[in-house]
Amino acid sequence: MTWSSLSFSCTDVVWSFLALCFLVAFCAHKISAFLPRKWDTGRLYLLFQDLIRYGKTKQTLKRDNRLRAFDVPKRWFSHFYAISVGWNGLLLAIYLNFIYHHQSFPSWLTGLLDILTGVPSTDSQVPQLSTVLVQLLLCVHSLRRLLECLFVSVFSDGALHLVQYVFGVCYYIVLGLTVLCSDHLGKGSGSLLSQLDWFHVAGSVLFIWASLMQHQSIVLLAGLRTGKSGTVETLAHRLPEGGWFELVSCPHYLAELLIYVSLSLIFGGLSLTWWLVVLYVLFNQALAAQLCHEHYISKYDSYPKHRKAFIPFVL
Repeated sequence: MTWSSLSFSCTDVVWSFLALCFLVAFCAHKISAFLPRKWDTGRLYLLFQDLIRYGKTKQTLKRDNRLRAFDVPKRWFSHFYAISVGWNGLLLAIYLNFIYHHQSFPSWLTGLLDILTGVPSTDSQVPQLSTVLVQLLLCVHSLRRLLECLFVSVFSDGALHLVQYVFGVCYYIVLGLTVLCSDHLGKGSGSLLSQLDWFHVAGSVLFIWASLMQHQSIVLLAGLRTGKSGTVETLAHRLPEGGWFELVSCPHYLAELLIYVSLSLIFGGLSLTWWLVVLYVLFNQALAAQLCHEHYISKYDSYPKHRKAFIPFVL
């Protein structure tokens, strides 16, 4: 959906709902810090915390075997990016086939897009440069994160909840469809090259900068567990320092947000649907960053007081 339209599509409802859920979860977690101690052992409280935490932030949670039964290894994060590379690569190939060979989308994909956008497909749909760029950069982002998971990051025995794992798999599938939903309502005309505008360049530059920022942060985190030779020396969590870690506890989460902002910019900033995706990413990453920030503060007495969780000088 674009800003000029007042009606919400199915896609908009989905992303609005997810953004609202994570906003409520963030607020509920902040409020829980003021609850009486006895609430810490309540079943509802433990279930809530188990569903929003993963990795090191789960370690201090007093969970029984029933909750631990739903744990899967955090290193399975790589599955999300492998699925994203395959799925979004397929969607990109279908879109390029539509552009250069004038082949219509498969009927199953057309049906999905019609349902998600509420707008029937037409054979006269004009290919959008913004869509090609966003699809391509989303594939690049997913491939980079997959390679980082496989060859850079050093995972301990941290865990994910099974619900988080299933959600992560579904997330990247829906995300790829959302890109095509934004194209479904695109207004660009003419050849792809003739559609090139300043916001395509600006968005691509921001994407590259944010990606480099995220990669640097992930390398610094991995370096806390490896020696100069690159071999793993410990799986313990250490105090991160250097780079953007001097300002925030989780610069890789901030970079993730900026990457999605850059994709919204490539859409010309006109896609309300994609801004709802950005809103979801904001609340999702803010919650994860807040949990990490609290973990660091509780573990390190000398943790820098000027560091924020997620956004420098703000949050």
